Amino acid sequence: MSIKKADVKKYLDPEVISGLKSLELRAKMIVEGFMVGLHRSPYHGFSVEFAEYRPYIQGDSIRNIDWKVFAKTEKYYLKKYEDETNLICNIFIDCSKSMNFKHSAKVTKLDYAINLAAALSYILINQQDSVGLVVYSDNVKEYLQPKSSRFYLKTIFTELANIKSDGKTNTSIALNSIADKIKKRGLTIIISDFFDDLNSTISAIKKIHFKKNEIIIFQILDPIEINFGFERDSTFIDLETNEKLSSQPHHIQLAYQEAMNEFLTKLKRECLNLNIDYNLIETNQTFEKALLSYFAKREKLH
Repeated sequence: MSIKKADVKKYLDPEVISGLKSLELRAKMIVEGFMVGLHRSPYHGFSVEFAEYRPYIQGDSIRNIDWKVFAKTEKYYLKKYEDETNLICNIFIDCSKSMNFKHSAKVTKLDYAINLAAALSYILINQQDSVGLVVYSDNVKEYLQPKSSRFYLKTIFTELANIKSDGKTNTSIALNSIADKIKKRGLTIIISDFFDDLNSTISAIKKIHFKKNEIIIFQILDPIEINFGFERDSTFIDLETNEKLSSQPHHIQLAYQEAMNEFLTKLKRECLNLNIDYNLIETNQTFEKALLSYFAKREKLH
């Protein structure tokens, strides 16, 4: 199945993508939609080609040049092999109960996170990079160590498809428990709402960062969690504790927005201080912003 230019926006829409049964198909459609759309955007020329081939570099053996590719492109390319994998990536995905929230958008934060993680895994393995997966809430639920085979991608998709929301968010426990297993420097991607103890989380992020790992953070939020745009008297239920609170939202909206802005600003500031890529993603946004951030980071790592 290939994507026509007219379908680009459709296959970057989280609601449309979540309607597809197969997670593998979702990942493929997101990536193909992004790559087709890229040629029509201001980012034209941004390098996102999968690394099945790499350009010839002076000193390479001409025996490895793919002459069929040369005949089509008049450029010298060498076929890349499995042992040329040059990036190890661990994707952390928060499956806590707070991630099961949806209101403004028709997908939960967890749905969005799973589809994003699937698309990133698809890209990485097609670039012959190694991908590992860490599913966590208040502890590590599943850890798949990084591997680069196409067969392993199906294992990752299966694990992602089976994720159920459970427990409270505790990003620091997940990062600290896996940090010692990261033996080689690489890329760490964290996908969470970060409704957590921020000081502990930042401390754990620093531990990963100081091991010379590059880090991308995707903070996934429903738009109403940012603007608190509730219009009627409501009863709010904490998804992680089941605690209930009845309130007239307009009475507390300003205080809520100030507290949320302070929370978001602190996380963003700490990331910038560590030269970590921070991305606030709302669940009604297309996947384009997140994928552009990944590819920008990927280019810096070459």
